[in-house]
Amino acid sequence: MRNFVFLLFLGFACTPSPQKPAPTEVQQAKKGFLTPEQNYGELFEAVQLKAVFSDSKTFADCTPKQKPDSIMRAYQNAKTDANFDLKAFVTNYFSLPEQFSTDFVSDQTKTAAQHISSLWSVLRRQPEPALEGSSLITLPKPYIVPGGRFGEIYYWDSYFTMQGLVKDKKMGLVTDMIDNFAYLIDTIGHIPNGNRTYYLSRSQPPFFAAMVQLLAKNTSDTALLHYLPQLEKEYLFWCEGSQNLTETAPTHRRVVRMPDGSVLNRYCDDNATPRPEAYKEDVAVAKKSNRPASEMYKNLRSGAESGWDFSSRWFADEKNLETIETIDLIPVDLNCLLYNLENAIAKAYEQNSDGTNQAIYNEKAQKRAAAIQKYCWNEAKGYFGDYNFVRNQPTNRPTMAMVAPLYFGLATPEQAKRTAQLLEKDFLKDGGFTTTLVQSGQQWDAPNAWSPLQFMAIKGLENYAQTALASKAKARWVALNTNVYKRTGKMLEKYNVYDTKLEAGGGEYPLQDGFGWTNGVLLNFLKTK
Repeated sequence: MRNFVFLLFLGFACTPSPQKPAPTEVQQAKKGFLTPEQNYGELFEAVQLKAVFSDSKTFADCTPKQKPDSIMRAYQNAKTDANFDLKAFVTNYFSLPEQFSTDFVSDQTKTAAQHISSLWSVLRRQPEPALEGSSLITLPKPYIVPGGRFGEIYYWDSYFTMQGLVKDKKMGLVTDMIDNFAYLIDTIGHIPNGNRTYYLSRSQPPFFAAMVQLLAKNTSDTALLHYLPQLEKEYLFWCEGSQNLTETAPTHRRVVRMPDGSVLNRYCDDNATPRPEAYKEDVAVAKKSNRPASEMYKNLRSGAESGWDFSSRWFADEKNLETIETIDLIPVDLNCLLYNLENAIAKAYEQNSDGTNQAIYNEKAQKRAAAIQKYCWNEAKGYFGDYNFVRNQPTNRPTMAMVAPLYFGLATPEQAKRTAQLLEKDFLKDGGFTTTLVQSGQQWDAPNAWSPLQFMAIKGLENYAQTALASKAKARWVALNTNVYKRTGKMLEKYNVYDTKLEAGGGEYPLQDGFGWTNGVLLNFLKTK
């Protein structure tokens, strides 16, 4: 019967079997996953809009000292007092979040690799009891956080952090983190942006299959089969509703029906309200945009789901955040990740001697690959890019997302060669590959560079024997990271690759140090010959 159900819905590349959709916000609330706005309502809005803390994420991460109902009663009684001090009230009733590694004093007699190894214990969090009123979602096993303001696990960050953990032979911790993500899939229906209740309405780039593949490569090939139930549930989340798309109703949540009938994916947060961790910033940009507020909030949230928050990649005018149009775009890297997920599920079914379902997922992957080639490859300019399905045209904004088809083996040798030529000509700078060619003031734009994109670019180039460029880029990135470490004693979230003596900047918050994925990628590069 199961095989019949899968065959019945084989038509589209992204067509899941009919199961219950991912939990809505209401369903999640019933499970006890209440967001800060739901717990603290008027108080939360007042704290955020009055900028009690310079970083909006601070209050969203505060731990209550009493139950929410008790705190809200106290607030209602106290707020009418002429001498009421909002910040004093908050600090009286809440504990401020811990800052991971920011105060860590480096021993600069250590090499960069030794320093990173010493940071794992600093960035490691242990399971802790659930606390009513806290935004933190308790996980069953230990995990690594990025550091600084980021005191929770992050979805796509963790894959790149794992690259270093593997080199440090910490496979137990890698397995623990994958088990945590499997727990989130089973408990919530998907992997949220991070283990905070305010992240439940969105995910992040779906690297879960790549994590399991990494585990399989370094332990046992049966890891794919072990996590098959969660791999399929992840797929169901991203493809929910695809079987109901039509020409007149071509979108639903994260799926889009293309003009030729194929189905590809987009980033699309389920909510259309200000992000709790960037509340005042979202309200301000929505007012400035002169667009419907809900439209702005949806696009901002969806930009955050992409992990590239924010970038000219998502902007209609390539300059201003107010023109963000994330939900109108088919991101090439997202669809490559889902192509990899389809292949991973097919491989798991092969291990299970289930040829029928193996063939189904192989065909899904083949259909998606063909659609990516059709809509995302720019033959005239020689790179893979995003596609605006509303305007039915490519965005023509070259970004480092172009390396995803090389990383996941979807490009042809000729496409890889042309991509490498463009990377070397326009993107390679003194410190590595710039994220984009646009200087918008956003953190996912020039002159900034990020470790996950360096890793995917270098490994992707190596996949296609573009070894000279890969080696050159790797040497520059390693030199930049290690020189900054020698100068400051820190590993940073992002780097300026145009002027390697300047710090990276832009975005909604100050430059963070720690830093999970930088540590993982650099350690991988340092320990890979």
